[in-house]
Order: sequence, then structure tokens, then C-alpha cells
Amino acid sequence: LLGTVTPFCSCSSIPLFIGFTSAGLPLGVTFSFLISSPMVDLGSLVLLMSIFGAKVAFAYVIVGLIIAVIGGTFIENLHMEKYVEDFVKNASRVDISSPALTKKDRVQYAKEQVMGTFKKVFPYILIGVGIGVIIHNWIPETWIESILGSNNPFGVVLATLVGIPMYADIFGTIPVAEALLAKGAQLGTILSFMMAVTTLSLPSLIMLKKAVKPKLLTLFIAICTSGIIIVGYLFNIFSAIFI
Repeated sequence: LLGTVTPFCSCSSIPLFIGFTSAGLPLGVTFSFLISSPMVDLGSLVLLMSIFGAKVAFAYVIVGLIIAVIGGTFIENLHMEKYVEDFVKNASRVDISSPALTKKDRVQYAKEQVMGTFKKVFPYILIGVGIGVIIHNWIPETWIESILGSNNPFGVVLATLVGIPMYADIFGTIPVAEALLAKGAQLGTILSFMMAVTTLSLPSLIMLKKAVKPKLLTLFIAICTSGIIIVGYLFNIFSAIFI
């Protein structure tokens, strides 16, 4: 749940994951945060509602949380602590007293945070809109339908694999998702693409590789990929309920 209220992309979530792990939080808890933070965002919920409707938006948030909880629980039960790099486990812990903030200080801090988030997110929205424009205006509808449409039983798998090398936060994927929906791609396939981009982007995996050993990294990728693909097919099967 903490991940849903933090507007971080996958790369921004990794330093927090390292900090939580260094502070002694259970590994399953920190991995649940690492999955939910980039995948689910309350700000994006509003945008998802405007494009897909309230049912799809809330269902997306719920399944994202389910993947995060199941993934974290699975990792916790396997006791994978030994596969965390030593510099994370042995990081020094420093207790710093929090300064007293006046109401004016809090407003100023909130303003700085808003501007920082806006500056970080805005470029990815523009990139997402640009990709969406290309898909909407130049890529033939038949291509989208043949690759990601109902006639291709592997559309969800392909969308997930295509999304992994890309990098964007949830805001950046929404314009692309809207363009794919207009071109006839299936709902579950589109949501799988969004989840793969936000959770398993290649830059974030490269960063995470510095903090965990290959076996734990592989397990994380396998859990997320499996969950995303399952969710995609379920959305495709029951899409009539949401549309």
C-alpha cells in the first residue's frame, strides 16, 4: 500500500528498496514495495479512469497490489537474504533527529516536492505521447491487431517482452496504451505492456543487479513476468466485464 502512494518509477524505487533493506525490514516486505511502487500509482489512477473507465482502473490497481503481495510473500518464504549484496546488508545506520518544521516550511517543502515530481514525470509524458502519436497515425491498424489483437494467442507474452527493454513510469505508458486501445489491441495485452514497462524496465534491472545477486534477481523477474502474463490473459478473457 505504501508503494501506491509514492510517485516513483522503477529506478527511483530501487534506492528506497536498498534503504529499507539496509534498515532491517524483511526482504519480502521490501520486494513488495519494489513491485507496487512503480506499477501502481494513485495519480495514474485518475488518468486510467479517463481512458479505460473506473472498472479497469480500479481492477488494475487491485491486481498490481496482488502481484506485489504474492511476489513479496513468495520471496520471504524462500529466505533469500543471503542473495542480497553485502554492501546493502552492512550499510551503516545513522539516527538523525528530525528538525521541527513550521507550517510555512511544510508548504514550501510540499511545493518543492510537487515541482520535483512534475519535472521528473513531464518528460516521460511527452515521450509517451510521442510514441502514442506514431502508433496512432503511422502504424497500420492491421499490424497492431495481428501482433497484439485477439487473433494472436501470444499477444500478452509479446507485449510483456516488448515492454521490458523500454523505460518509462506509469504516466509515460498511458498515452501509448490509449493509442494501442484505439488500434484494436486487447485490454489485457495493453495492461501487460504497461506493467512490464513500469516494473521490469531494463535500466531498473541493471540498477537492481548491483544490489542483489543473480539468483534473487532472476527470481524477481520470473515472479513479476509470470504475474503480469497471467493478469493479461485474465483481463483478455473477462474483458467484457470491464468494457
